[in-house]
Amino acid sequence: MTTGTGAAVEERAELSERLWTAVLAKDESAAVREVFAAADAGAGRESLLLEVLGGVQRRVGTEWAADRIGVAEEHAATAIIDRVIAALAHRVPAPAAAPARPRITVACVDGEWHVLPARLLAEVLTGRGWQVDFLGAHTTTPHLVAHLHATNPAATLLSASLPLHLPSAHIAVTAVQSVGIPVMVGGAAFGQDGRYARLIGADAWAPDARAAAALLADGLVRPEPTTRQQVDDLPHLADQEYTLVKGNRAALVRQSLAALDERWPAMRTYTEAQRERTAEDLAHIVDFLATALYVDDTELFTGFVTWTAEILRARRVPPHSLRTGLDILAGELRDFPRALGFLKAAAEALPAPSAPRPRSGPGKAA
Repeated sequence: MTTGTGAAVEERAELSERLWTAVLAKDESAAVREVFAAADAGAGRESLLLEVLGGVQRRVGTEWAADRIGVAEEHAATAIIDRVIAALAHRVPAPAAAPARPRITVACVDGEWHVLPARLLAEVLTGRGWQVDFLGAHTTTPHLVAHLHATNPAATLLSASLPLHLPSAHIAVTAVQSVGIPVMVGGAAFGQDGRYARLIGADAWAPDARAAAALLADGLVRPEPTTRQQVDDLPHLADQEYTLVKGNRAALVRQSLAALDERWPAMRTYTEAQRERTAEDLAHIVDFLATALYVDDTELFTGFVTWTAEILRARRVPPHSLRTGLDILAGELRDFPRALGFLKAAAEALPAPSAPRPRSGPGKAA
């Protein structure tokens, strides 16, 4: 399994399927046994971490999105994978590097709880001889900077999976650079091509753990300690649309929910749980709209809205209800030109509602 041969790929696929079965059954012991057996049979540490465990975790997200597993099952599966990673780290310790590479810090940005991508990165870098301080999920910027002052690492690597955390990532990047430490960022939040990493002025971006390790090995240049504000990188923030939408989030959700109640008759039959889920969906729409305003990127918002439409369809919720929600938000934000542009583009990106089937009339087949 240590090579890229067809047989090795097939072995990894079979192992991934067995591991998926164990994770889905919430059988942590079986999951650990499967990975240990593969390691004892010669499977490479990085391959087990990235292709097998990372692949199973990606499948967890896919199955949740398709409504084939619930939130509780998703959380349980993720917890088991995290514990298997920890067990593997102790069973197959990283090889000693001579000489040891410098100290680095790996953390998730403030508000980011999807910790596994950063955890896998930390394990890969440890395996390549780096002295890694892994700070885990939701690392607030003041705590991160305090740690950097105490340890002075060669670089800081920040992870974010959700675009919602790009403003926090931007604050963290500027804060770390202000003390003269280079910052590499990674994760789905920064776009498949790293566009948002460049937008917020990160020193480097990596699409995956192996690329991050290669960039670190080449060396990152320490920036001159400087102080800059977010608006220095993103002049469009001067229009205050992001600040006002973000600051009025609760009121926007409340007012939009009330308007949806009036315009969407089906909501009158919703259970309390369904109403709460609808409120959560509206809140996510407002949050992604605010983030799109922050980076001034229509694609970020339209991508989220079309993805949400697919999620709703999988859960048998009429996607055209989403169009109504966007229209209601546009009414609430009629004095915000950039926001209105994003809402219009998202509505146009949604599939057209299906035309009602004609009813059978006299002389027509039913």
